[in-house]
Amino acid sequence: MAPSRAERKEQTRTAILEAALRLTVDSSLVAISLRQVAKEVGIVPTAFYRHFDSIESLGVALVDESFIPLRALLRDVWRQAPQLTDLVDGSLSVVAVDVRRHAASYAFIVRERSAGPPRVRAAVRHEIELISQELAADVSGLQGSEALSAKDLELVADLIVSFVVTTVERLTEDPAAEVQILARTRTQILMLLVGALNWRSRD
Repeated sequence: MAPSRAERKEQTRTAILEAALRLTVDSSLVAISLRQVAKEVGIVPTAFYRHFDSIESLGVALVDESFIPLRALLRDVWRQAPQLTDLVDGSLSVVAVDVRRHAASYAFIVRERSAGPPRVRAAVRHEIELISQELAADVSGLQGSEALSAKDLELVADLIVSFVVTTVERLTEDPAAEVQILARTRTQILMLLVGALNWRSRD
């Protein structure tokens, strides 16, 4: 059975996203053109606009395609973790596996987070903020977090996510050092949590 029009449209959209990732392996999003992407996919430039209104919106879609499934995986870990150590170990495992499976996507995010167009940088920042907010909400239900205010839980979550973001950067730069990188991050986060769990919020 031939694919429907909607299926063909989705296939073309996916092909455009994959082409953009290939073209930015040794470059950046701002350095590629709509025509380059269209040529890579094998479509006319006008067909590009049926899916994205600009290269920048294509970049935002690439960010969404990476972060939305990752956030779902992390939420599953956080909501099933009985202890904070389980949350840390589960989170790092999920991130490491996802970076391995989608290396090109993570390399794109790491690069465009600081060097990408404004909307793409904002999209990455927004997704990281969402992860921090979701983590703070789930940590609040774990044993040992009772003495922390909502504001302090947000600070702890921000710090944990910052460690993980740095870990992703290191994993994309040196995949062979995964074991050492994860061990270092685990120690850093556990040290942070020792201090946080002995903190008494003042508000």
